Amino acid sequence: MNQKTLIAPSVLSANFLNLGADIQMINQSQADWFHVDIMDGVFVPNLSFGFPVMEALKKEAQKPLDVHLMIVEPDRYISRFVETGASHISVHAEACPHLHRSLQNIRQQGVKAGVALNPHTPNQILEHVGEELDLVILMSVNPGFGGQKFIENTLRKTENLAEWRSKHGYSFLIEIDGGVNAGNAKSLVDAGADVLVAGNFVFSSSNPSQTISELKGLF
Repeated sequence: MNQKTLIAPSVLSANFLNLGADIQMINQSQADWFHVDIMDGVFVPNLSFGFPVMEALKKEAQKPLDVHLMIVEPDRYISRFVETGASHISVHAEACPHLHRSLQNIRQQGVKAGVALNPHTPNQILEHVGEELDLVILMSVNPGFGGQKFIENTLRKTENLAEWRSKHGYSFLIEIDGGVNAGNAKSLVDAGADVLVAGNFVFSSSNPSQTISELKGLF
C-alpha cells in the first residue's frame, strides 16, 4: 500500500509533567495519529495510564487516537475505550482466546479493529481473521517499555505480512511499533509498512516536531 506513510507518536514517551504541551505539539506537527499504549502490569511487566488520561486526550487531541491494548481480557474494556475517544483499538493475539469475536466486538462499536503481534508470534496466526482486520501492529521490540532496540527480523516479518495481504486482497494497514528511527524507517516502509510508531526517537529529540517532519520527509 504505502500511498501515504502515517506517523504516530507514542504518548507513552511524552513528558507527563508537560503532557498538555506535548499533545499540542503533536496536534500542530505533521504527525497523523496519537499512539496510546495501555499496559496492565499483567500482560506486560509495566503499567501505563488508563481512562483519566484517555479523557484528557479526547478533549485535546485533534488527530485520531490509535489505542494499543497490552492487557489481558481486553473485551471487558472495549466499550470504555470507545467512549473515551479511541478511533482504532488493537488487541494482542496472545491475549485473545477468541480473536475473531474480539475483532467483531470492536468493529460493531464503530471503530477500526487491529491485532498486535509480539516479536515471536508468527503472522500465520492471522490466517482466519484477515477479513476482520483494519490494522496489524507488528511489535519490533518486546512490549512493555519504550526506548528498546529494534529487532531486525521485523523487516522480514513486515515483507511477509505485506505479501500475504496483497495475495488475498486485504486492505488492513501494517503498523510498526518499537525502536523506529530515521535509520530504519525507510526500510520498513519499503518492506510494506504503512504506519510508524515513533516514541523515544521523537520525544528524546531537542525538537520533536522537527523530528516528526524529518520522518515524514523520508518518504
